[in-house]
Amino acid sequence: MKTATQTHSTRQHILDIGYKLIIAKGFTCMGLAQLLKAADVPKGSFYHYFKSKEQFGEALITAYFEQYQENLDALFANSRLSGYDRLMSYWQNWLSIQADACVEQKCLVVKLSAEVADLSEAMRMALLKGSAAVIGRLSACIETGISDGSVAAQEPQSSAEMLYHMWLGASLMNKLGHSPAAMERALITTRSLLQFNALP
Repeated sequence: MKTATQTHSTRQHILDIGYKLIIAKGFTCMGLAQLLKAADVPKGSFYHYFKSKEQFGEALITAYFEQYQENLDALFANSRLSGYDRLMSYWQNWLSIQADACVEQKCLVVKLSAEVADLSEAMRMALLKGSAAVIGRLSACIETGISDGSVAAQEPQSSAEMLYHMWLGASLMNKLGHSPAAMERALITTRSLLQFNALP
């Protein structure tokens, strides 16, 4: 009988392999047989953890956002940086990851949003819930920046939503054009929105 640790490890292994395949091929193009072969697990093991491919996709999105939010919380908790510097570190990291074709840690939201929005209600809601949580953290950090004087006065929630949506769009254009130009422009716009008298 498997221990709780082994069970978690096997489930996480399937999620990790599935993430890499989906980032490379997309959700619909990733066949279950391909996933099982890449993960080196029998079909029975997959269905022990996930009732269907759709539930697997939902679990993958949830796990992705849990890790994403942990990383974001660690960055935004760095009191040695101003609110502005914490925010700009986040966007700079986003640009470097999305612009690097060799980096595996691509944004799952960019990859799946258009693909699964009409395909799976459960996956759509998992993406929406995760994105809302990220926007909430961005809003709180903008508020921190306003309080410490590093970010220009503005409505934090509206700015967080606009910036997050802008970066998702810029990332999509990066995929289409194979060029980071859209994200570089997004970085300039982000800087000008957040900072007092910011210069490009």
